[in-house]
Amino acid sequence: MKGIFYWFKDSSKMKRWIMLILVGIVFCSFGMANMITSTEAITFMQATKIIVYFVIGFTCSVIGLVYINKRTMELFIEATDDRMESDQKVNVNSLIFNKTVYNKGPKIVVIGGGSGLNTTLEGLKKHTSNITAVVTVSDYGENFGENNATMLYRQLEDIKNGISSLAIDDTSKMKELLDYKFTEGGLKGITFSDLYFAAMNDICANTAEAVKASNEIFKICGNVLPVTRDQMKICAELENGYLIEEKAKIAETVYDKLTKINRVYLSPTNCKALPEVIESIKEADGIIIGPGSLYTNVIPNLLVNGVSRAIRESKAVKLYVCNIMTEPGLTDNYSVSDHINAIIEHCGEGLIDYCLYDTGEVVPEYIKKYNLDGSELVEQNLSEIKDKKIKFIKEDMSIIKDDFIRHNSMIIADTLIKIICDDLKFKDKQNEPEYIMMNSKLQADKEIKRKAKSKNNKSKISKNTNKSKSKFASKYSDRIESIKHCDEKAMKRKKAIITKKQTEPNIEENKEKIQELIKQKEEILKAYRDSKENKEIIRPKDYDEIRKEKINKFNNGK
Repeated sequence: MKGIFYWFKDSSKMKRWIMLILVGIVFCSFGMANMITSTEAITFMQATKIIVYFVIGFTCSVIGLVYINKRTMELFIEATDDRMESDQKVNVNSLIFNKTVYNKGPKIVVIGGGSGLNTTLEGLKKHTSNITAVVTVSDYGENFGENNATMLYRQLEDIKNGISSLAIDDTSKMKELLDYKFTEGGLKGITFSDLYFAAMNDICANTAEAVKASNEIFKICGNVLPVTRDQMKICAELENGYLIEEKAKIAETVYDKLTKINRVYLSPTNCKALPEVIESIKEADGIIIGPGSLYTNVIPNLLVNGVSRAIRESKAVKLYVCNIMTEPGLTDNYSVSDHINAIIEHCGEGLIDYCLYDTGEVVPEYIKKYNLDGSELVEQNLSEIKDKKIKFIKEDMSIIKDDFIRHNSMIIADTLIKIICDDLKFKDKQNEPEYIMMNSKLQADKEIKRKAKSKNNKSKISKNTNKSKSKFASKYSDRIESIKHCDEKAMKRKKAIITKKQTEPNIEENKEKIQELIKQKEEILKAYRDSKENKEIIRPKDYDEIRKEKINKFNNGK
């Protein structure tokens, strides 16, 4: 009974369809009554009215039954779908379709690290839940701090960020929880993720097992796997022959020595890849390499035994996402071709089918901030690439997020899905459910973006109806906004300096006080001279006066 009464609530949106079914039944009943109660032969007009009543009644009943079933399905999905954020404006088609896409979507492997990995995962999880993030785990053996010298720190930053990026709900507190740092007591300076992974490492056989168990505990949209369960270090050999055996010191040493990296290698060199990583690569429909630090995130993953070979033998679409900015001490003055050639020199050809790189149209004011740290835009140079089979895709994928230049996660995800769809189409698999779902999802997303863009444009036009926007302003709007932002910051700093000056002692008053002190000193000296003329004042003699007196005394005695 409770379920029946729930249908009559405003939130259920059932009453309208029940009413429509009742209207249909009334029309059908009225037509039937006219036909039964008629005592004379039915004329053409009467027959037409009866048919119209039946058609209206039947149509209303069918529409009401269809939509009441549809709404019942919506209510069922609202109650069972964990990804629901609210019960308003629910679209059953998108919900059922997305559920199918997420569960049966393409299998994608992402290899990288750092903020680039997080960006890619945030875009991919909107298309599929079959995601495997492969990250490095290196630099073992450092201490937590003075109060916890017995606890070993394991470099799990990429693991932690990957888990938080694959959270089903973007508004969840998972990232905030993992990043939380204790400020008091014996745990001061330690983050929650440090304690969590230390405890999981004791519970499980090793760090790799702890990470795999964490995927189930946090119920993330995919899996995050360490590339190997073996302890390893990322080392580098410079062009001058200098060897660096600590990952954290590579960039600093290269920058100080004014040289370049010749190659990076793992210590020990016989690290074996996790079996789950190899299996994920073999079963993948798409593999994304990067973005991320070329020599400390991307290449080290590919150097682990078995990874490069599995990628080379995989039938998946392989996409390399090039960095937008160079890294000080690692990829100074690097172009797109330099990034690709570095991967080929370390791991060989056949790892990249497509390369996605940025157009380089970044707001100059933000580039200047990176220039101060030694970074610059990656050159759009595609010449002298050793693997001529690579295809290149140029997209405007740079966005500004928290005053940092980041990749557009949706462009990376959409580009890979489009390539997979084109590959299926080339293989004449347009009728495959996988192709139909992915292609429909892309078209739906494209339509949503187009409507959102047109809506934003209309709102902008309505706000600026009395102002005509020039071509320069429309083309460089982002740059103009950045300059305004910088000017606002400069004005705030200027106001702060003025207020600071107002609180400090007045310089003019200090000058007047100094002048008064000087006058007082002159008056004292003048009084001293006048008193010297009247009477002799006993005071310490200078060295020159004593010397003259001694010489005179000596000459007189002689």
